[in-house]
Amino acid sequence: MDNQDFIHAGKQDVSHHPEGIATENLGGKQAEGHHEQLPWYRKYLFSTDHKVIGMQYMITSLIIALFGFGLMIVMRWQLSYPGKPIPIFGGILENIFGPEMFSGGVMTPQAYNSFGAIHGTVMIFMALVPALFAGFGNFVVPLQLGAPDMAFPRLNMASFWCFFVGAVIIMVSFFVPGGAAKSGWTSYPPLADLADSGPHFHPLFNGQTLWLLGMAFNITGSLLGVINMITTIFQLRAPGLSWMRLPFFIWTELVTAFLMLLAFPPLEAAAIMQLMDRLAGTSFFSPEGLIVNGQHVHYSGGGSPLLWQHLFWFLGHPEVYVQILPTMGIVAEIIANNTRKPLWSYKILVYSVLAIGFVGMIVWAHHMYMTGMGQAISTFFQLFTTIISIPSVLIGTVLLMSLWGASIRFNLPMLFALAWLPLFGIGGLTGLPLGWSSSDMVLHDTYYVIGHFHYMMAPTSIMALFAGIYYWYPKATGREMNVFLGKLHFWPTFITFNGVFFPMLIQGFAGVHRRWYDGGQGWEMAQGVLWLNQVMSVSSWLLALAQIPFIINFFWSLFYGKKVQSDNPWQGTTLEWAAPTPPGHGNFLSALTVYRGPYEYSVPGADKDYSPQWEPDAKPKIPQAKVAKV
Repeated sequence: MDNQDFIHAGKQDVSHHPEGIATENLGGKQAEGHHEQLPWYRKYLFSTDHKVIGMQYMITSLIIALFGFGLMIVMRWQLSYPGKPIPIFGGILENIFGPEMFSGGVMTPQAYNSFGAIHGTVMIFMALVPALFAGFGNFVVPLQLGAPDMAFPRLNMASFWCFFVGAVIIMVSFFVPGGAAKSGWTSYPPLADLADSGPHFHPLFNGQTLWLLGMAFNITGSLLGVINMITTIFQLRAPGLSWMRLPFFIWTELVTAFLMLLAFPPLEAAAIMQLMDRLAGTSFFSPEGLIVNGQHVHYSGGGSPLLWQHLFWFLGHPEVYVQILPTMGIVAEIIANNTRKPLWSYKILVYSVLAIGFVGMIVWAHHMYMTGMGQAISTFFQLFTTIISIPSVLIGTVLLMSLWGASIRFNLPMLFALAWLPLFGIGGLTGLPLGWSSSDMVLHDTYYVIGHFHYMMAPTSIMALFAGIYYWYPKATGREMNVFLGKLHFWPTFITFNGVFFPMLIQGFAGVHRRWYDGGQGWEMAQGVLWLNQVMSVSSWLLALAQIPFIINFFWSLFYGKKVQSDNPWQGTTLEWAAPTPPGHGNFLSALTVYRGPYEYSVPGADKDYSPQWEPDAKPKIPQAKVAKV
């Protein structure tokens, strides 16, 4: 059945949604039936449709990412020009945040700590992970499964609103007395137990307590989402869609969901325990003998700050894979589609991502070599940290080999997907020295760690995020994004990303500390590499400007972009391209059956260079015997 067959079927078929809406597809357009219409707040705010929820996650996450990026932009000025007023925006920031945060337009240490803590928190937990896992996952996974929706639509809605409430709490914390949390995105006690406490602080409405509450809501929403995702993948696959016929993106979402299901509950428990330390006088993480302002702190004591580190990093390291695995799936989908050939080895990809999911859960303490763990334990974590690089290298190799001998289409999604490959390589290779305790002792808490970490979490993840947006935008909206604006977005973004983060690796080797408020101005060892602060700052400001074409393109194309001429504009093979554009309630006009694997491109003997999963094999023609006339 081809696209025209689906369009014809749409004229005959009316599918009824459980909420009482009938939709009819007429040439790819949705026409409302005669049933009672949902009010706008049920349709667009408190929707149970997985596609709307996916868009809610995506747009909210992008706005939060823009906010977190803005915090970094301000911090970069302080690192390059410490003690100088911020031009143009200094007075505005002082009016917004108060003189305690910006005195005379100059960023204070208090503001620097708050901006750093919230930048890390929102970019990881409330921007990139929700966009990559929940945004794309909600929109794409049910479509690729041939499913009408997620398994638990109302649970899906609740997961988004828990996430949203958590994000709002974090944002509002800037405006309580003392400002937002200042104990870093890792929130290490005993500092975090004591921060924002005392006679001048409200016991509840203070930055650190609100950080813990926001994280608790965020994690709760994540857990609701991953239960829904796992159930959907296991239970709602179309007939014929066996495990080894799943698109690789679904495999990455499934492994990511299991990582979050196992790793998030310990951090939520830790956040509640730290909340009790602050509000109820417990001492889960507060040790005995703390001296603050020359006086002994009246805690019951007996707590362990090291316990928090174990609970935090038990999530903190799987979180890296929670963010990077969906990018692997996105890039694989786009590379297969634009090389017009099957991926070099689908099974290696699947087994590698499963290996990453398993080993990723047992390497968390390589963040903790400085805590003095014994040699045997240190060796264990070094060994498995090195082992986990093997499946990661295999995935990168499969994607590179898939390019060999291909007739590559260099469209917008493919440009961003190809950029992902070297950025992923730099991020992965720079992580190896941090996995060995001997070299980590030297590099720990330097800008080398920041450079490595950000290569994985920022340029690598964000380039894949943009690739996915450009790739699935026509399916979600029925319109194409502007190619010129897309290329104007791509090239400056790719160049300036490296201008921001590669110099960090150089500064790290010189010993520049990651938390110096003045960027190293007062330290002899840093003098030879201080000029790189200006390089990184200018690159970050240019990176901000490079996002303007994307923002214009994203919203302009919603209304004025070129309309797609087919439900399958990229000529893809996976099931989402069988749905009308944009998909209505129920997604598909009729039930689908899967007949083959996900990447059947350029099959010998086929009449076109792609064989969609939902099209049955053509019946072979039986030659007729020739009968001679007498």
